[in-house]
Amino acid sequence: MCINFSTSGAAFAWDPACWLRVHGADAASFLQGQFSNDLRLLERPGEPAVYGLWLSTKGKVLADSFVVRGSGTDEYWVGSYFSRAEVVRSRLESFIVADEVVVEDETSGWTAVTVWGPGVGQGENLARGGEAYLFPGRRGGGPSLECVFRRGSGVAAMAASLAGRRLAAEEVARARIGERIPAVPQEIGPGDLPAEGGLDADAVSFTKGCYLGQEVMARLRSMGQVRRRLVRVKGAGDVPAGLPAPLFLAGRQVGDLRSAVAGNAGGWVGLAMVSRLAVAAATDLSLAAEGPAGLTVEDAP
Repeated sequence: MCINFSTSGAAFAWDPACWLRVHGADAASFLQGQFSNDLRLLERPGEPAVYGLWLSTKGKVLADSFVVRGSGTDEYWVGSYFSRAEVVRSRLESFIVADEVVVEDETSGWTAVTVWGPGVGQGENLARGGEAYLFPGRRGGGPSLECVFRRGSGVAAMAASLAGRRLAAEEVARARIGERIPAVPQEIGPGDLPAEGGLDADAVSFTKGCYLGQEVMARLRSMGQVRRRLVRVKGAGDVPAGLPAPLFLAGRQVGDLRSAVAGNAGGWVGLAMVSRLAVAAATDLSLAAEGPAGLTVEDAP
């Protein structure tokens, strides 16, 4: 079930797992050749950020991020909710050869607030209140605005004043899971393809030209389907611990549970990677090979 925080407004304070400053004369062309999405979108009015992935040569998901247009010439910020700065920085720097590009990790000096509701339309006030970068969020719960700013800049109080209720991390996770938005790398990671988590729909460009992993993306698109899919699941009782955990059907492993949080009406909800050949919507799965059914698949893989 989808959750909407936009009606009365809400805010969520968080710290980026990654906030890198990438700059230099070749920064734009370098990032364009590494990122799964088309950074030329940043040239459009009203497009402050582009969401996409950092792929391996085999097209697997190493990390995700927003690439945000900076305030200086040839400057960009690479920010992520969950993908760690050291992973993204290592991925980028391993491909810098003769490029005039510098990657600086400034994660520890920045913090953030997500705003839902009426405050989303007043974001420009935040930018004027201090050094801050604003862009549409990707969390579920209705339209949201991310405001990333330097610690101690005074923007936090202004952002909070635009919103209503303060949200806990579990509430935000529940909204994200309800809209099947994967957290990278917890729910889609180095062993997974973008299409298995539905990320090929809005995090991958099939028209921009060459980038690392592009040939694999094109080949998979021509094939049409992947063998696994990330789906929503729900269960009764306590939230399972020790994730990821294997999932079984008739004693055979058919997937694994990647995440779980308490549900609004009791029990728990989560995201699981399952075989499309073995699992259908409404299938009951077990957390042990010989155990009873403990969860139900909500989506058709």
